[in-house]
Amino acid sequence: MAAITDNLNIASNDALITPEQLKAEIPLAGNAQEAVQDARESVFSILDRKDPRLFVVVGPCSIHDTEAALDYANRLKELAEQVKESLFIVMRVYFEKPRTSIGWKGLINDPYLDDSFKIEEGLRKGRKLLLDIVELGLPTSTEALDPISPQYMQDLIAWSAIGARTTESQTHREMSSGLSSAVGFKNGTDGGLTVAVNAMQSVSSPHRFLGINSSGQVSVVTTKGNPYAHVVLRGGSNGPNYDSVHVTQCEKALADGGVSSNIVIDCSHANSSKNPDVQPLVLKDVTHQILEGNQSIIGIMLESFIHAGNQSIPEDLSKLQYGVSVTDACMDWETTEQSLLEMAEKLKDVLPNR
Repeated sequence: MAAITDNLNIASNDALITPEQLKAEIPLAGNAQEAVQDARESVFSILDRKDPRLFVVVGPCSIHDTEAALDYANRLKELAEQVKESLFIVMRVYFEKPRTSIGWKGLINDPYLDDSFKIEEGLRKGRKLLLDIVELGLPTSTEALDPISPQYMQDLIAWSAIGARTTESQTHREMSSGLSSAVGFKNGTDGGLTVAVNAMQSVSSPHRFLGINSSGQVSVVTTKGNPYAHVVLRGGSNGPNYDSVHVTQCEKALADGGVSSNIVIDCSHANSSKNPDVQPLVLKDVTHQILEGNQSIIGIMLESFIHAGNQSIPEDLSKLQYGVSVTDACMDWETTEQSLLEMAEKLKDVLPNR
């Protein structure tokens, strides 16, 4: 009997709907398509220093409840109108969660939070939510974690992030070189900047790699390179890195690497020691740096939801608390609104002259 050497640890392999089919089923068109294009252009203009505003990526750590996400989006849209002269608001709509060991992997992978892994339904729910948010007139952002999922979602995204765990990954650098949106690379989990600078150098260049096309067929993807890569400071194992000393060190590292001097400050993660109550304090520090003359900080990130804190996913899903994160703890809506209104007010006369 011939030895079997292939797929020894594969339990099943099920074909999915193709990107082309999903986009036909849940199409982006008309005003919504123009809104995505306009939002991307606004982010590009901020990165090009043609638009003096800051962009703000704000929203839940992860999306687990599309109803609560839309509720949050409606609130955020109203706030975006109030601060639009100083801040360009982009909603954080994260569907994929990188896990240090194991745990819930996000709405796309497990949309029913019960380990059923109905990924095709997750793709549908995710795309429909993005479209609903875009149709409100609110730009969206996400973390590009799985190298295949952008084929299903990227046409709806105004800004993308590459997480601290994947900034060093060649696969993610290659993928990012072909993304249609601007992309922020987080510093490494140790707080080091080298991996992010190397990623920015890489992503600006063309690449060729294995991927899938819109028909779901494995193909050789050839990219042009992404000119809008930048760094995101999120702190590290040695502590926060949002203060003026670390920002100055980052500016030097970016200049030495010959890459974009644009810096985004992530007010959560290690910069807040994962304590959501610290995020407004980080925001105040960033505001103060800009008031004192900083020129490099062009964006911020916040983890925020309707209610504060987080919760574990219960076996009885009816016991889930509405509007509370199931991954990292978030600050509540009232704190978010107050913090961003305060920031916009303090910077309204400074940013235009920056």
